Amino acid sequence: MKLSGPRKALVLGAAALATAAAAVSTPSGAVASSRWAPADKATITPGVQMFTAGAQCTGNFVFTDSLGRVYVGYAAHCAGKGAATDTNGCKTESLPVGTKVRFESGGTYVSAGTLVGRGRLAYSSWRTMQAVGTKDGATCAYNDLALVRVAKSFVSHVNPSVPDFGGPTGIRKDGLPAGDQVYTYGNSILRAGVTATSPKTGVSTGDDGNGWSHNVYTVSPGIPGDSGSGFLDSDGRALGVLSTIAIAPTPGENGVGDLGRELAFAQQYSGIPGLRLVKGTEPFVGLG
Repeated sequence: MKLSGPRKALVLGAAALATAAAAVSTPSGAVASSRWAPADKATITPGVQMFTAGAQCTGNFVFTDSLGRVYVGYAAHCAGKGAATDTNGCKTESLPVGTKVRFESGGTYVSAGTLVGRGRLAYSSWRTMQAVGTKDGATCAYNDLALVRVAKSFVSHVNPSVPDFGGPTGIRKDGLPAGDQVYTYGNSILRAGVTATSPKTGVSTGDDGNGWSHNVYTVSPGIPGDSGSGFLDSDGRALGVLSTIAIAPTPGENGVGDLGRELAFAQQYSGIPGLRLVKGTEPFVGLG
């Protein structure tokens, strides 16, 4: 399938942060586990604000490996060194594995948030595609997943459930036909702390990039800083990672990278043993 028109990454970069600062000086696939903090008390969950070298994105889902290490995902371009229009992961430079990442809560464009955790970049699809010599155009354009390993001292603050919606109940491994319902939780600092606008619903407008990406409309649309946030389908399955916003031909349409493909790529090339998604401890409720 032909790739989409011009797109723009939704990372909220250091320059934008500096400008803003200057302006103001069990059911439904739920899995109970004593390992995770209670969902209503956890401070590191899907939707957490993540800061990398001045850029802010939103965490998508929680992952673990066979050694018991815990990771939170976001978009690979959140650690990219290019401009917002540089969305080709096979060509754009990225920060190295090991880069420090902060987890925060309540950050806005006028004030800093509360530090709730620390971690380090453990995997970047962009750096990995360059290392293994990926050439496929759709893969380079849409494989946009990174994993941040949560520091041991903060693992006890983690819960894998998606705020407001619950789940995920698993991973969606097929396409997303036009008209299918989607759910997501964005947490951009541009929302000025108004969390009522974070949970969003929308519909698919069809797949792109030979299935590597899903085009969606949500109310409200994703904005810079929401980038990296996770999307669920109508059964609560994790389906993708918010990557881009279309500039043309359909302004405001968000591009969501296919998580099933992104995770399979990471499982093959990341070197992280037994990498897998963690299901939510809370039941998926969707629209309730």
